[in-house]
Amino acid sequence: MIEVRINYQGKDITSFQVKGHAGFAPEGQDIYCAGVSAVAQTTLLGLCINLSIQPEYRVEEGWLQCHLPSGLNREDMENAQIILSTMEAGMLSMQEAYSNFIKLEVRRS
Repeated sequence: MIEVRINYQGKDITSFQVKGHAGFAPEGQDIYCAGVSAVAQTTLLGLCINLSIQPEYRVEEGWLQCHLPSGLNREDMENAQIILSTMEAGMLSMQEAYSNFIKLEVRRS
């Protein structure tokens, strides 16, 4: 099971984590893992390209974690929210279609 966690503080997404494997097919051939990985890595890339302060992140086999840095200006935070909310929509859509392989958890504080 691929687990995706998106964390909000107030109305803003501040971090996300993706971990695990779908187990649908052998590693390197699993379309669910590939889809989730592509969305998560594209999100991270979008944040790195569009923010003046780089996000804090770690990427390992079967695991990606990303936190927005503190001190983002208003424009950076707005850009980050566009990117992150697009990722959330994509992950939600995949979970709805493939709930046996992808679990999305949204945490609000």
